[in-house]
Amino acid sequence: MDLRFGFDIDDTLINLREHAFHLYNQKLKQSVGLEAFRELKRVEIHEPFGLTDEEGKEMWNRSLEEIYYTSCPAYPGAVDMLNELVNQGHEIYYITSRPKEHGERTKKWLLERGFPVQDHHFFYGMKDSEKVDIIRELKLDFYFDDKPEVLETLSDEAGVKVFVKDQSYNRHIELARVNNWPDFSF
Repeated sequence: MDLRFGFDIDDTLINLREHAFHLYNQKLKQSVGLEAFRELKRVEIHEPFGLTDEEGKEMWNRSLEEIYYTSCPAYPGAVDMLNELVNQGHEIYYITSRPKEHGERTKKWLLERGFPVQDHHFFYGMKDSEKVDIIRELKLDFYFDDKPEVLETLSDEAGVKVFVKDQSYNRHIELARVNNWPDFSF
């Protein structure tokens, strides 16, 4: 039986926040260690650098081009797993809240890194809270995300098995958890 899998991208399939953390160290000429990153209780990464919420938001928005389109790595095993699912006949959908102006470039960036992406299986530009509508419309069997706000909207969604990609800020979420893609099985 062919199954439908939905995936968030940032911090679910690719290590975006840690990549951004390294960029912040460079841009701010600081050397904040990864232990500070691994202890963050929020999605936002600016606090260890001494930035206010406003300064952090400004820094993130000013750095988006570099954060999104440079050398951000996929999590080990993510590309292989998605390609294996496609080879087994399953459908893969990407559901990201990246802004609309970054949608097509993000799709191209993913393809260049070996992710299996089909045009009509790529959704972007919605608010986190709106992801549930797309997930419901697609009648997904499985969905993977990292953000507590998204996961909490899906906790009662019938028919879809929801998994949380483990991050320091989502450890309070009591759902099936993905720690490492190579170790994950359905």
